[in-house]
Amino acid sequence: MFATVQFIVRDLIGELLYWPVWWYTRGLVNILKFWAREIKDQEQRLGLRIWVKNIFTPMFGQYDWEGRLISFFMRVIQIIVRSIVLSIWSVMVSFFVVLWITLPLIVMYELYANVVALLL
Repeated sequence: MFATVQFIVRDLIGELLYWPVWWYTRGLVNILKFWAREIKDQEQRLGLRIWVKNIFTPMFGQYDWEGRLISFFMRVIQIIVRSIVLSIWSVMVSFFVVLWITLPLIVMYELYANVVALLL
């Protein structure tokens, strides 16, 4: 009997009270690490640094002036498009970070509003 009461008080209620502390400390650190890792990984998947690094290198070994000109403008277009994709990805991942931060506050507000509505 005592073990059951101890389990309910310490484990269930303790975890319920510890949850907001974890959410805004360790959980927030984890989600921020995820955010930085996702943006870095997406940049690597897109190869944006490689495109910028090789902007003046002719493509397909075309070292004449036409090949250099076409290569330059194709790389500029690639860099612009890939930068837009990276920006959209960054906004999407940032949205989830903001959602992580605000979700408990929204839930508490909705609980409060429903309790007040029930009491009135």
